[in-house]
This record gives sequence, C-alpha cells and structure tokens, in this order.
Amino acid sequence: MKRLLWLGIGLAVGAVVVRKLTRKADEFTPSGIAASLSQSAGGLVESLRNFVEDVRDGMAEREQEIHEAFAAGELFDDQFSDLREDPEDGTQGRHAQKGSR
Repeated sequence: MKRLLWLGIGLAVGAVVVRKLTRKADEFTPSGIAASLSQSAGGLVESLRNFVEDVRDGMAEREQEIHEAFAAGELFDDQFSDLREDPEDGTQGRHAQKGSR
C-alpha cells in the first residue's frame, strides 16, 4: 500500500513538472516569442496613452488657471520665466520673444 501511495505522489509531481516545463518551452517557440512581444508592445502603447492623457489633463488645468487669472485681472505668476531667460545677456530667449510680439 505504501508503494502505491509513493507511486501516485511521484506520478503527480512528474505530471506537474512536465506541464510547467512544456509551458516554459512554449515561450521560446516563434509563436511564444511573438505573443510575448505583442503583450509588451500593448503594454507600451497603454503606458504611452496614459502619459499623454496625464499631460493633456495637466495642460487643461494650467490653461484654466491662466484664464481665471486673466479674468480676475491679476498678474499671472509665470513659474517658468527663469527657464526662458538667456543666461549670457539676461534677455529673454527666442521662445519668449516669439510669444510677446
């Protein structure tokens, strides 16, 4: 009776190992590699979509702040003005001059 028990356990463990090895081996076949690349590309595209959505939300929020400041007649606090100044002569850079015309 003990031998049958150990035989059954051995068969079960062997079946589990063979199934896992077969699944792992399938990952390295051309179709397995293609499926993996497809999933990776899908994840990349989804991440890019989420990033673009976050940027658009931030732009809309910032635009709303600017509109509210102009409507209230307040001076708008430009947080990025120091980034547009030319460090050599202290004048505004090309991008800021273009918008001030």
